[in-house]
Amino acid sequence: MKTDREFYTVRGYQMLDSDSKVLSSSLEDYLEMIYRICSAEGYARINQLADKLNVRPSSTTKIVQKLCELGLVEYKKYGIIHLTGAGENVGRYLLKRHEIIQEFLCNLGIEENLLKDTELIEHDVSSDALFAIHSLNEFFRENPDVKNKYDAYRKMLYEHYEKDDLLFDAGQK
Repeated sequence: MKTDREFYTVRGYQMLDSDSKVLSSSLEDYLEMIYRICSAEGYARINQLADKLNVRPSSTTKIVQKLCELGLVEYKKYGIIHLTGAGENVGRYLLKRHEIIQEFLCNLGIEENLLKDTELIEHDVSSDALFAIHSLNEFFRENPDVKNKYDAYRKMLYEHYEKDDLLFDAGQK
């Protein structure tokens, strides 16, 4: 009998979630960027999307066609990309999820690799964990004194330890 206390590899957890997940991480990234562009300009274009995601236009066309098949965007060859109602709802959620994770990492004091870490985390975070992260972000916003204490504590640790030493010395002091 499988329980939620059994350990799996990262890929194992992804496989367990794949049955309930309609969009791959890649499709999510494209849809989130389409939502960002459409929110600002009303529509998106293949070359614009490819530039924003640092991918080839031919790859972008294939992904947009897949999103079209899923009913999330409307697109005709060499035309503009529009979100459907469902695409707008999912895109809004994906952007909000991204913003919650990014704010959390900022609250932790992450500056290096902020975007990379956000992208890596956002695709595999559970809704329970996302809600808890959002709650903590809100808590820090409403209690700046607590956030300031955390920042001071983190600064003190970094002044006394090298980052790698802190990780490897955990529990030995």
